[in-house]
Amino acid sequence: QDEEKWDFVLVSDIHEVGSEKEIKRKKFLDELSKKGFTIKKIEDKKLFYGVRAPKQIFRKYQWLLRNPDSRLQSPDVHHDIPVTTRIRIVNFILQNTMTPDLEKLHDLVKKKVFETTFPLHEKEELREFLKEKWARWRVIFCKQPIEKIRCYFGEKVALYFAWLGWYTYLLGFAAVAGLVVFVAGITVFNSSQVSKEICEANNTIMCPLCDQKCPFWLLSDTCTYAKVTHMIDNEGTVVFAMFMAIWATVFLELWKRQRATVVTDWDLYRWDEEEEELALELINNLQHEPRQYQHSYFRSTIILLLVLVMIAVLIGIAHALVIYRVIVTALFTQSNFDFLREQANTMAVMTGAVLHYITIVIMTKVNRHVALFLCDLEKPRTFSQRENNFTVKIFTFQFFTNFSSLIYIAFFLGRINGHPGNYVRVAGKWRLEECHPSGCITDLFIQMATIMLLKQTLSNVMEYLVPWVCYKLRKKQQHPKKRSVMLGEEEEAEDPCKRHWLSNYQLNEVNIFSLFDEFLEMVIQYSFTTIFVAAFPLAPLLAFCNNLFEIHLDAIKMMRLRRRMVPRKANDIGIWLQVLEAIGILAVIGNGLVIAITSDFIPVQVYKYTYSPCMMKNTTGVDCSTGYINHSLSVFRIRDFEPYTKVSEMLPDFVRDEIKECRYRDYRNADDYGYTVQFWHIFAARLAFLILFEHVALCVKLIAAWYIPDVPQSVKNQFLHRKHNNLRKELSMMEYSTEV
Repeated sequence: QDEEKWDFVLVSDIHEVGSEKEIKRKKFLDELSKKGFTIKKIEDKKLFYGVRAPKQIFRKYQWLLRNPDSRLQSPDVHHDIPVTTRIRIVNFILQNTMTPDLEKLHDLVKKKVFETTFPLHEKEELREFLKEKWARWRVIFCKQPIEKIRCYFGEKVALYFAWLGWYTYLLGFAAVAGLVVFVAGITVFNSSQVSKEICEANNTIMCPLCDQKCPFWLLSDTCTYAKVTHMIDNEGTVVFAMFMAIWATVFLELWKRQRATVVTDWDLYRWDEEEEELALELINNLQHEPRQYQHSYFRSTIILLLVLVMIAVLIGIAHALVIYRVIVTALFTQSNFDFLREQANTMAVMTGAVLHYITIVIMTKVNRHVALFLCDLEKPRTFSQRENNFTVKIFTFQFFTNFSSLIYIAFFLGRINGHPGNYVRVAGKWRLEECHPSGCITDLFIQMATIMLLKQTLSNVMEYLVPWVCYKLRKKQQHPKKRSVMLGEEEEAEDPCKRHWLSNYQLNEVNIFSLFDEFLEMVIQYSFTTIFVAAFPLAPLLAFCNNLFEIHLDAIKMMRLRRRMVPRKANDIGIWLQVLEAIGILAVIGNGLVIAITSDFIPVQVYKYTYSPCMMKNTTGVDCSTGYINHSLSVFRIRDFEPYTKVSEMLPDFVRDEIKECRYRDYRNADDYGYTVQFWHIFAARLAFLILFEHVALCVKLIAAWYIPDVPQSVKNQFLHRKHNNLRKELSMMEYSTEV
């Protein structure tokens, strides 16, 4: 049985005898034979070569990397080497075997000498267990068998699922909190004084929203919108934003503990990646000299500049989306359909969000190529170093791709567009968008909701359907011909390996980035659930539901639809941890800015405690925010409109007499349109709140990080006992040898 276990399969097209490709293939296989590999060839429509490494290789590995604790035992104690380690060693040797023409396997794959290489999914009970108890929809709420995943896919994949499970578990709490805040917003704040005032303001005439064909309008028209806004924008959101900043820290601190516990059970806590890599290089080639560490400031500068150029391009795309919305709003407001005219702004935001999603999908592909190109320029020393560099770059690019448009809506929309009579215009023609009189936060809410829903539904469906369809198609292609051959040549007994290898070959290909992609998707989702959560309290709930599916989607893909991944050893999630910590800090800044700048929380508080009727004497039983809306709108004289604005077309039906002035949302004087004292008062309050919020949140983060130790005491004690016992054993052995 053991003789029939093959470590790897190489697949190649059938080349004609004597062709260059065939000679190259033979040279490569000869090199493997020299190293003592057993090779078995099976012919179908392709050539399949099974390779099995000699036992000697694994003995060397065990000898070089034996645990320091077991070095005391006699060297000939052989434990069976785990399958995952076996596959990893063989993969390393295959990738680093050099033919006499100085070509490695990846060069030969590029030149179409070999089509692909993969380790096999074995028909063992471990695989059957994982298929039944893990890669099934019905076990969606069960605990994952992390230990078993590690034995089949290696540590790196197991750590990904451990992290994802832990993240989802803690998201549950954030999701409940978000839901409570949202529901409270719906029930309590329906009675908000501010939205009541907007609904009753049926004689407040507002300035037109565009230059042609836009009428003057009544503030009370936007009653529903105001209610929606105050459902999101209320005191509860401030508390929730604070909660999420702390949640992000606690999540990471608890994950560090969780990881320490998991990794200690695997004996990998102090594992050294560099030593492992050097050992594999020496097993492969005893004459191997290690690559030195290098650092060039010139190269780093070039890469930094190129990264900045790429970021500028991504911000440019966000600008293009802004201009799209401006032009579309202008077109919609001039259209003949009543619905389009009235909902022009909302429609522009919705279509803008869909367009943004499409740019995200396209730019993700572009970003990957750019990041890979930059990594090649950098010439990193090892594979893991290359992976770290690549991770940081692609995350930066993806962050700007996903968030630049949101950042614009949150912090710039409606703040840079001038005022009536002096608008800022795109190409001197189209007016920039304005915020709604009840605040900008609803635009941010719509944008976040659209992107998160599209990202999670469409992307997940595609992520599962594409591999599934590919797999079914490949299976269909392979089968029909085989049946006719079998009818003709009944006498030929089929090799048991052939069926097994073919069924593995029909599965979808995995590449180095398969796991990386899953991580990137989750980390971007984590940014969505923390950074702008003040504007979208349902984000954690959406993420939670998505992840319940995601875990099992990934499991089903890995077990049933894809070839086996080459296992990788790891004792943590690598550079992703630093990325998550950076997001945690951005989340504090982002939420602080959303509450201080985007939401109406600060202006309302300033009004309540400085200008409101409550501040006058003897007013009891009056809501303190009474009169806020009137206070927050400035007056504009119609005769000061620019020539662009055709006032004659805009006079609505409800006013027969001439309108002298209209209102707009800003704090400006009525005579020279300069900023009023209130504006500077609110500006100072916003800044003060921002500084206070960020310092408090960061202090709480630091306290939480200090309060929760990274490594549980049980793990530390385990190491303590281990060291103590080893030293005691050595001492007793020394005394014993001196006595003898």
